[in-house]
Amino acid sequence: MPLHFYKEPPPAGLKPAQEEEKGASAKATGIVALAIMCSRVLGLIRDMLFAALFPQALRDCFIVAFRLPNMLRDLFAEGALSTAFVTVFAQKLKLEGEKSAWELAHRVLSLATVFMSGMSILGILVAPLLIPIIVHGWKENFAWKVEFTVTLTQIMYPFILMVSLAALLMGILNSRKIYGVPAMASSFFNIGSIIGGWSLGCLLEGQFGLTEMGWKGMIGFSIGTLIGGLAQLGVQIPSLFRTGCGFKFTWDWKHPDVTRILKLMWPSIIAGSAIQVSVFLNTYFAGQLDEKNGPQSWLMYSFRLMQLPLGVFGVAVATVTLPILARVTTDGITSEFREALGRGNRLVAFLTLPSAIGLFILAHPIIAVLYERGQFDGLETAQTAGALRWYALGLIFYAQIKVIQPAFTAINQRMLPMYVSLAAMLLNVLLNSLFVFVLKKDHTWLALTTAIMALLNWGALYVLLARKSGGMETSALLDTIKRLLPALAALGAVCFTAWHFVIEPRWAGSGFLSRCTMLGFAITAAGSTYMMLAHLLRVDEAGLFLRIVQRKIKR
Repeated sequence: MPLHFYKEPPPAGLKPAQEEEKGASAKATGIVALAIMCSRVLGLIRDMLFAALFPQALRDCFIVAFRLPNMLRDLFAEGALSTAFVTVFAQKLKLEGEKSAWELAHRVLSLATVFMSGMSILGILVAPLLIPIIVHGWKENFAWKVEFTVTLTQIMYPFILMVSLAALLMGILNSRKIYGVPAMASSFFNIGSIIGGWSLGCLLEGQFGLTEMGWKGMIGFSIGTLIGGLAQLGVQIPSLFRTGCGFKFTWDWKHPDVTRILKLMWPSIIAGSAIQVSVFLNTYFAGQLDEKNGPQSWLMYSFRLMQLPLGVFGVAVATVTLPILARVTTDGITSEFREALGRGNRLVAFLTLPSAIGLFILAHPIIAVLYERGQFDGLETAQTAGALRWYALGLIFYAQIKVIQPAFTAINQRMLPMYVSLAAMLLNVLLNSLFVFVLKKDHTWLALTTAIMALLNWGALYVLLARKSGGMETSALLDTIKRLLPALAALGAVCFTAWHFVIEPRWAGSGFLSRCTMLGFAITAAGSTYMMLAHLLRVDEAGLFLRIVQRKIKR
């Protein structure tokens, strides 16, 4: 039976160019998803190395130290700056040609270099003042952790400069329909930070191998973060030169196009900050818990694992959708805009719903296989799995936000997401304060708060964008979810049965390879069941996904 047996003919009046755009975007999404998958897997390997080599206290220090530059990366570099720049740059290419677009790129790259250099210097200077506030709960009995976190923060802050320039290069290349190299750039960050960090850590510790490291080894891994940032930037430069862009420094920052990008940016910074600020606030509130060693690590590892499907599916779809939206909105909000946005939302739902169910049910064995070795014991597995289950509940909403939020910038409605995010952040603070200071709950409730905030944030954005755009093909989205319900139920049943009746009774006496094999069979069986039923239920996204896989195999 052919994979396309239920594919409907294109609606009357659909232009060949639109059908070509649809096929190209699906292909590009597959390329980006594969590249991001590599990056996320390498990120997991880096986390596994950290968990095995360093005790809880040192891990907490690194996580808090990296949180600030990483949050700025999410907000400025890969968030507001990238979204605003891609929107203007793509429209510039379409309306005025390459010369004007390249001139804009030179101006923005020059401005970003100077501004982010200043941010790096400022971060180094204010770290001794800011870190003690963030980790206030450590001061009484763990003063050494505060001082060491300040040192790590000062080492890693220049990371924001490198990754900001890397994000701009990614935006330029994506607008030129080059997706593979920029998507793989983050893999080079992980490779650089793993190899460089481990090598320097061993050198500073005076030992080589995968044995336990102390504070000197952590210094080495912090410097490795900068090596990774340089690798992420450098790997994209040859592709940039091949497009004809190059780089020419200029002080012409008052150009109207630069002003327009800056005007698009500042509301987008606030609009895109809800999830990042939530994670940052979780770091702060985790430091106020009675348990002083571990909560930051447990929350970070669980959130990082949730980011695997988020990055592979949500970010991949958003990366490809944004340049398309920026191009089609030069003619206003058209049916092509709504169709591209609706297609992205449906594809994200199809891919993230099963991921969320699988992570929720199989959280414990997944965490155990990935992290439980060396310094990371069974107690930490249980604590991390508890947080992962609640983060997983918000997965589809995190992913949908990645697709929906940039659309507001594309249609010049940048203020609305800002107001929604401010309300979401206020709710996050109130709920976290209630759970930590009043009800005395543990770190898992911080993860639940983040999921609740993502749900409300997504709901508000979806309703507002549907009103502004004249519809979001909601009925098609609901129809897709309705068709998927039997497949999702079957996937959940396979995961539950495999864990509680097959794997768990044998878990305690099994070695690492045996655990990997059992978990791998469970995930494969659940995923295959889902895909088979989705295909039989004639879910269009299942056919699209399978056709992409078929093309990859035939190559």
